[in-house]
Amino acid sequence: MGRLIVICAVLLMVSALSLVTARFQSRELFVRVDRLEDKARDLDTDWRRLQLERAELARNARIDHLARQDLKMVSTSPDMTLYMKGSASNVTQPSEDGGLP
Repeated sequence: MGRLIVICAVLLMVSALSLVTARFQSRELFVRVDRLEDKARDLDTDWRRLQLERAELARNARIDHLARQDLKMVSTSPDMTLYMKGSASNVTQPSEDGGLP
């Protein structure tokens, strides 16, 4: 009878330790999930900000302004357009002064 009590006491202690360990691990996982959710929210906010920034940088008016100001580009007009006749294999190269030969 004494051995049975000792065995039950040992099993009770092992059970109690495993319960404490399981609760501790559960709390650690909860904290980790909470941190990861915060990180996911931060990443989502950054993603949305980057999407807005990309949309702003890709605006046609901005690209047109930069092309005209920084690259000194101008719109084409019919008098500035070169028209080439013939097939693609019969294309002549422009001369050194920029015009056709």
